[in-house]
Amino acid sequence: MLLSKRKVAMLQITNLHAEIDGKQILNGLSLSVNAGEVHAIMGPNGAGKSTLGYVLGGRSGYDVTEGVVTFDGEDLLALDPHERAAAGLFLGFQYPVEIPGVSNVQFLREALNAQRAGRGEAPLSGGDFLKIARAQATALGMDYDMLKRPVNVGFSGGEKKRNEMVQMGIIAPRLAILDETDSGLDIDALRAVGDGINRIMRAPDKAVVLITHYQRLLDYVRPDFVHILSGGRIVKTGGAKLALELEAEGYAGLAA
Repeated sequence: MLLSKRKVAMLQITNLHAEIDGKQILNGLSLSVNAGEVHAIMGPNGAGKSTLGYVLGGRSGYDVTEGVVTFDGEDLLALDPHERAAAGLFLGFQYPVEIPGVSNVQFLREALNAQRAGRGEAPLSGGDFLKIARAQATALGMDYDMLKRPVNVGFSGGEKKRNEMVQMGIIAPRLAILDETDSGLDIDALRAVGDGINRIMRAPDKAVVLITHYQRLLDYVRPDFVHILSGGRIVKTGGAKLALELEAEGYAGLAA
């Protein structure tokens, strides 16, 4: 496994074991992510990719049985989900949920101001927030009127993913964990989402862990490292070319 370029990682996962409903899913996973890096996590179904994202985000029911996870040197696992978000972690879902009766604009303003409060910052006024929301929607090619609608209700798969990128742009996290963001996207939406990830997260003080089945998103978001996850642990690490090998050969010969 390739070593980090710097001594102190933004995200450091060491010997992580996790289970759900008593079934062990992660089995000694270790990963180091520095600021400024994009890491792609690939692997077959059932390898533990989504479980890794849920554990990092703090989803209920995913129990860590062993191991350590630090974010900027602090114990990430000791924080509640809202505290992880305030610290700068964003979790993008494979299937963004619908929230009937709650407008996108209100939801995002409350989320952003809650995070600002957690960092000791003053809340944004309605006017200042709307300027940010309009700018992010425009950058993602999303009609601003969609932000007035209930969260993800009636949205297509591509619209949900664009909406999630707008959310990420507004919240401006330091670390984005994106779980199969390319799922259900046509080629135009894929390009828009890839451009959004690059625009929002490609910075020296930010990092991305991109969980994906396929190489196609990596044509737009070029990773610094590609990791193969199998059996709940990382079994191979390489550069961007490793994703092309997977596309051509599958996992059988590489995950051993």
